[in-house]
Amino acid sequence: MADTFDDRLKSVTQGGKPDRGQLELDSEECKGCGLCVEACPPKTLRLASRLNRYGYHPVTYRGSGCTGCGICFMVCPEPGAITVLCYA
Repeated sequence: MADTFDDRLKSVTQGGKPDRGQLELDSEECKGCGLCVEACPPKTLRLASRLNRYGYHPVTYRGSGCTGCGICFMVCPEPGAITVLCYA
């Protein structure tokens, strides 16, 4: 998924800085433990109000503010639930 400069410019956060990363979340793999929500330094993750097919509240991305640090990926106990893409 290649982003253009204009796409990145549109995702400028409240602090005036463009996102340094992007998240791909698989809501069907997420078990709603909330570890990633607590570990995320810029607090760009939250648990959804809807349920996935297993009856868990999956994590969702607020849409901007990702630093690409990968902490959410590291603390997630479910392989494949979180993928972090870092911008160069």
